[in-house]
Amino acid sequence: QVQLVESGGGLVQAGGSLRLSCTASGRRLDSYAMGWFRQAPGKEREFVAGISWSAGKLEYADSVKGRFTISRDNFNNRIFLQMDSLQPEDTAVYYCAVDTTNLYGERLRVPNYWGQGTQVTVSS
Repeated sequence: QVQLVESGGGLVQAGGSLRLSCTASGRRLDSYAMGWFRQAPGKEREFVAGISWSAGKLEYADSVKGRFTISRDNFNNRIFLQMDSLQPEDTAVYYCAVDTTNLYGERLRVPNYWGQGTQVTVSS
């Protein structure tokens, strides 16, 4: 059983930065694509960023390109999301996710494990 635990959320002013971390346990995830999603109040959950198993392929939603950076530390079974130039519209619960059905996946398609989420609030 895979468990994903996010950390690093909080309250920040517009223009500020936060770094989210996701630590996996229960199984090595270094052979699978992983990523981040977010859900704002009253909205659908949306894709934010994805990283291939080797970190050779990165994908971002258009709304965060140039501001967010996804990375991973396969040795410690963790991924990260560096968020810079945060704006109020980035306010959401951020979820870490993995797709363990696609070995050596290049893209995070349909996650089958999710974390509990961490709240990010950006004040104007």
